[in-house]
Amino acid sequence: MSLLIIFLLFILIIAGCYKAYKNTHNVAINHITIPNNDSSHTNTTQLNVLQISDMHLENISISPNELYEKVKDEAIDIIALTGDFLDRKRTIPKLIPYLKVFQKLKPEYGTYAIFGNHDYVLNEENFHKLKQALEKYDCYTLQNENTSINLNGQIVNIIGIDDFSTDRSQFNLSYEGLGNGYNLVLTHDPNAVLYMEDYPYDYLLSGHFHGGQILYPKAYHLAKMGKLPKMNMIKGLQNYQGKSFYISEGLGQTGVNIRVGSRPEITFHSISIPVVPKTNAVS
Repeated sequence: MSLLIIFLLFILIIAGCYKAYKNTHNVAINHITIPNNDSSHTNTTQLNVLQISDMHLENISISPNELYEKVKDEAIDIIALTGDFLDRKRTIPKLIPYLKVFQKLKPEYGTYAIFGNHDYVLNEENFHKLKQALEKYDCYTLQNENTSINLNGQIVNIIGIDDFSTDRSQFNLSYEGLGNGYNLVLTHDPNAVLYMEDYPYDYLLSGHFHGGQILYPKAYHLAKMGKLPKMNMIKGLQNYQGKSFYISEGLGQTGVNIRVGSRPEITFHSISIPVVPKTNAVS
């Protein structure tokens, strides 16, 4: 092979890597509408959810201010943070400016966070520091537990299922004491949906796969990440056994700060919650 050909190949590789890096700045703002599928209650009220997933702050190409500018004009009822914030102790301070952005957005019913496999790379002490940082800046953390909000008279249960890929999902605990209402599940690894036949949910938000991050020509590397990639479910709105769930492509990158055939994502979910009339008790 001549030196000229080697040089041209080198130039092509450098150009390709640069383009792949620039792709990490090309953030997609996706709006997802989830209709009411309850034919017995046709009146609805709307829940507006901002989902941020897989920030991977070691490799993120959007600044806190840029993030704020992209989302500040949207109506936000809750913010859902679906795991993989970071995996190194030294990155925890980098999270704080983003948490301040979430505070500044003033979601009507709060910010809710669950953890992903990368967060659990931290040792116990540093994981506790991560959790403390989230809670200090008004993020309600959910580890196999649930809470609820009253949305215009309708109960919305927010169910946080801990990371499935690291064997931390405890479905029984996540649903313990759950009352009637609309069930919104937050979990990091979407493979959890394959094991939720006995755990009812109306809509589920997840991340984990990064949309493949490097799709060339396919995300073959996702084959080791559970059954869903083999079912060609790696990003976007999906359906399993009649239930809708969403897989975010994530805002940051893992391994190397490049993307090929995928984009960083910020997602707004407009969810129609059926209005269930209150029944009067019979004396």
